Formats: sequence, structure tokens, C-alpha cells
Amino acid sequence: MNAMSDDSKNIFSNYGIYDLGDDLELSLPNVSIKFQRISDNAFSYFRENSEGKIVEKIIPVKSNDLKIELAPIRPLNYPARRTNHVFLKFDKEIYLSKNSAASIFIHCPIEIGIFLIHDSNYDSLDWITCNPLNSRFGLYGSPDTGTLCKYAQVSLATGYDDSNSYVEGVMQIVVENTLSFGQTISKVIFPITDNALYYQDSKTILEGIKITMKKRAAVNIADVKPTPLEIDWTMSPTWEDKVSSTPMEMDLE
Repeated sequence: MNAMSDDSKNIFSNYGIYDLGDDLELSLPNVSIKFQRISDNAFSYFRENSEGKIVEKIIPVKSNDLKIELAPIRPLNYPARRTNHVFLKFDKEIYLSKNSAASIFIHCPIEIGIFLIHDSNYDSLDWITCNPLNSRFGLYGSPDTGTLCKYAQVSLATGYDDSNSYVEGVMQIVVENTLSFGQTISKVIFPITDNALYYQDSKTILEGIKITMKKRAAVNIADVKPTPLEIDWTMSPTWEDKVSSTPMEMDLE
């Protein structure tokens, strides 16, 4: 069984793979999870949050060699799955002078997935959020043709080791201004399904994005593309079905 993380007040379960031999209890902020063997070929699953909401499931099994993986996933499921896009509003505006570039780190919200592992297959069993009060939707664009997004106001991080365990991971954003004048950017909208997540103990890192501010015809836009990440942390399983996304373009303010 994996070790636990201490947030100075409580001890919580680390991300990782756990053997499901008999009974297993996992503890997360505001959430408790229990697996219990109820017969030779079945387990019960019980999850309760701080508001008293309970989820219960029965898991039939064909083999005694059953494992589960607890891993960070993209923040797209709570309160309901409606979109692949996120709208991240920076708590401080970023200003770039003309023909310049900068790299920043931000805190990005996450959710947590529970996966059943059997015969090298991963099945999505359940997902949770440890921060439900700050999980909401936002609209980018007009009410008729805009893009529905998961919305979050995010703060700058000092680096990859600055994640907020179980609630936020860290993402690197490279911003390039190819315009002939200085430009401020205060938000980014993009399909987060293109960004993989990685974990170590209770910490999370997300693949980054590059924002290129440029002129197209007579309009100033920001082109947003994902950037790969090379790191020796563990990659999270994919909760959502993979869909191909086109690069996102935003209008500049």
C-alpha cells in the first residue's frame, strides 16, 4: 500500500496503485472511500463526502489479482460533464512588451479519479472533487455561439513543486507576444483534454500550453496550443475518451 501525505492537520492517502486484496480505506480532503470484500467474487465500494453525500457500488471480480489506482484527472466532471474546455482567469494580469516572451507557472484545478486495474486494463470506477465550492461553469463568447467552459480563477505558482495537493496541480504557460506593441493577457481558454497529468505522492503536474499573441488580418488574437512535458513522474490514466482538438484562438482585449 502506498504511503500517506501529511498536510500538518490530517493524513491523506497518496496517489498511486493499491492492491485490493480484502478491505481498503482511502482518505482524502472532505472525502472517505472504502472497499470491502463481500464474497469471493465481489467487492463493495463506499464513498462519502463532507456534505454526507454517499455513493455505493458493487464490483464483481473474476480474479483475486485486482488493483485500484488513485490519480489526478482533468477538472471536467463536477458538477456535471458538459465540456472539454477550461476558462482560467489569472488573478494578476500578465503584460508583455512587443516581440517578447515569458514563462509562468499557474495553479490549475484538478479532480481525482479511481480506476480499477485488471489484466492490464483500466476501468473508470468513480471520480471526486475535493473542492466542490469552487467548481463552476463559465461562458467564453456570446450567449448564442460562445464556448461553455469549466471556470476557475487561478494564481501564479513558484514552480512545479508548488501544487496544492488534491485540489490544484501546476501548469507551465509560455506566452509569446509577436505584436509590434505591448499587450496584456488576463485569461486563457483551451481544451484541457489535450493535456496529460502526472503525479508523485500527493502532487500533480499538468502538461503546459503556449500562448502566441499575433495579428491575423486586422484582428489581434492569441493562439493556444498544448506543449509536451518530459518528467519522471507517473502519468495518470485517461478518464475521458480521447478526442482530437483543434488549436484554440482567443480574441485579445
